[in-house]
Amino acid sequence: LPDRTNFSGEWKLNTDKSDLGQMANFAVTSLKVNQADESITIARTAPSFQGDENTTTEAITFDGKTTETKLFGESSKKSSIKWSEDGKTFTITYTLNLDFNGQQMTVEGTEKWSLSDDGKTLTLETSSTSDFGDMSTTSVYDKK
Repeated sequence: LPDRTNFSGEWKLNTDKSDLGQMANFAVTSLKVNQADESITIARTAPSFQGDENTTTEAITFDGKTTETKLFGESSKKSSIKWSEDGKTFTITYTLNLDFNGQQMTVEGTEKWSLSDDGKTLTLETSSTSDFGDMSTTSVYDKK
């Protein structure tokens, strides 16, 4: 196996470099990533619909299995990871099952993670499909 990029660290959103589209107000503002040999734990902090901050943490294994993470209320997220051949990037494939007071919505998407050569910039390229249509965002984070 090639050496895998290690994404561990604390990351802060750089809005100037990001392309967040209509999701800018709900973008993940910081990430805390802890990567081990077999899995990765990602804590994402973002503004909530109530106006405060909300952190969700998911632990995803590198064996390709799907992990389910509880979000708010009845909402949940199912995720799996696939590494690139060279071990430099990985892609999370996810399904969000959102429940807003009984209103249900499903979002399916992918999120590709890549690190700059100097290890100081993390880029997440996300594509998703839902009832609202197709969306693509690029989130750029600076290492704290």
